[in-house]
Amino acid sequence: MQNHSRKQGPKDINEIAFRVSLEASVGESPETMRKKNLASPAIGHIGGKKGGPARAKKLSPSKRSEIARIAATARWKKTNI
Repeated sequence: MQNHSRKQGPKDINEIAFRVSLEASVGESPETMRKKNLASPAIGHIGGKKGGPARAKKLSPSKRSEIARIAATARWKKTNI
């Protein structure tokens, strides 16, 4: 009878290669990445919602216009492939 208590790893060579490349590039295994706090992006989103209007209120209209002009120029420079 086979012992099923041992965790089975990936059997496909492509899956093994993916795990090795992920650990080499990111430095983390897929199991470690799953343990991250999933609420962090939501918390950051809340901070962004507060910070954007506060920054806009602090800037003068001419400075906001200049920032918007630079952003629009950067968007139009991108090539759509």
